[in-house]
Amino acid sequence: MGINLAPVEAYTWNLRIKDAKETPTICCYCAVGCGIICHTDNKTGQVIYTEGDADHPINGGSLCAKGASAYQIAQNKERVTKVLYRAPNSDKWVAKSWEWALKKIAANVKKSRDASFVTKNEKGQVVNRCEGIASVGSAALDNEECWAYQAMLRAPGLVYIEHQARI
Repeated sequence: MGINLAPVEAYTWNLRIKDAKETPTICCYCAVGCGIICHTDNKTGQVIYTEGDADHPINGGSLCAKGASAYQIAQNKERVTKVLYRAPNSDKWVAKSWEWALKKIAANVKKSRDASFVTKNEKGQVVNRCEGIASVGSAALDNEECWAYQAMLRAPGLVYIEHQARI
C-alpha cells in the first residue's frame, strides 16, 4: 500500500531560547498595548528573541507587523547607540556623551520654564504654572507609570499634559 510502518526516529535541536529568561512586556508602537514576551540570554542579557504573549488579554499572542519586528529594536546594527546633536543652523550631527546631553536638556527645560513661568493670573490669583512646556505621554504606559510621569511633570508647574490614548 506504500505506507512504511517502521518506527520513525525523532530529531531534536537546541532552541536558542531553551535557557533564556522570559520577560513579559508591552509593545511600544501604538495605543493598543499588545503583550510581548522578550527572551534574553542569561549570561549576556542580550535580547535573543521576541514573540507575542499568548496569555495577554489584548492580543492573545498575535502581533502586527511592527510588533512582530520588535526584536529589531534591540538587535539592529543600524540602530543609533550614542547621542547625536545638531546645533542650531548646522548641517552636521556631532556625537556627544549622555552626560552632556542630560545637562543640555536640563538647561533648556530650566530656561524655558523660567521664561514662561506664571506666578499670578490676570485676577491676581496665585497659579504658579509653566505655560511654555507641554508633554504628550505614551499610550504604552500603565496607570501607575502615567501617575508617576504626570507627577514628575507637575512638579515644575506644567499644565499642558496630554496622553496619547486620548488624542
